[in-house]
Amino acid sequence: MAYYLVNYRKKLVWKNLKNSFPEKSEPELRKIEKEFYKNLCDYVVEMLKLLTISKEELRERVVFKNSEIPAGFKSKNQAILILSSHQFNWEWLVTAACFNLPMPVDFVYQSVNNGFFEKISLACRTRFGAHAIKRDAVAREIVKRRKIVRAVATVADQYPGYSHDKKYLTTFLNQETVFFYGSNQIAMLTQYPVLYYKIEKIKRGYYQTYPIEIATPPYLPESSQVIEKYIRIVEKVICEDPAGWLWSHDRWKTRHLQSENVIKK
Repeated sequence: MAYYLVNYRKKLVWKNLKNSFPEKSEPELRKIEKEFYKNLCDYVVEMLKLLTISKEELRERVVFKNSEIPAGFKSKNQAILILSSHQFNWEWLVTAACFNLPMPVDFVYQSVNNGFFEKISLACRTRFGAHAIKRDAVAREIVKRRKIVRAVATVADQYPGYSHDKKYLTTFLNQETVFFYGSNQIAMLTQYPVLYYKIEKIKRGYYQTYPIEIATPPYLPESSQVIEKYIRIVEKVICEDPAGWLWSHDRWKTRHLQSENVIKK
């Protein structure tokens, strides 16, 4: 229904796919497009399921691999920064991390205009003890909670929409693209090791995830190594499973061209 009847953002999805994969034929892109809509609809149902799903069932449906890596940081009393991307299902990933990681989880979120949706999404994400941090309050909250050995998680591949956002300009999926520079700034501020959690859909309603090391401190003051390596990992993940990424997001806007807060690769 979303694909054939509602036509939810089909023009945007198609444009994003064509621009990202110019080497693919139309039949190949149509196949990715249809698989994406199936994943998107599954995501909506899975998001709502977070309101009632038990810890035991979610643990069965999202399997965390290589748990010795975060455990090693915990044994050294070292907090970590976790970067994820809009690969399905990132909501289950953040929520299940609360009882699969050996440390509490803070997550950074962006407020939305729809108060009802924000209330529901926060209720889902915090059911198992995650601590929510508004994006505008990240620096203050990190300083306030600096003595807690925890995982600070953020989905870092969305468009940096505020004019005051510091942006990182690079080539991503064959297009000029800007990313939030904030994740890089958090790493510099905290000197936390940074991990990317890759999530893979095994079958409908079942996932596995494992950490990929992005960087470990100390970091040079003006280094962009964290954001640059993150971008390359995300790009590789998308190319491996193109139907698993959120193509319906208006990711390639051009407002950044008038911004003074752009850092180029």
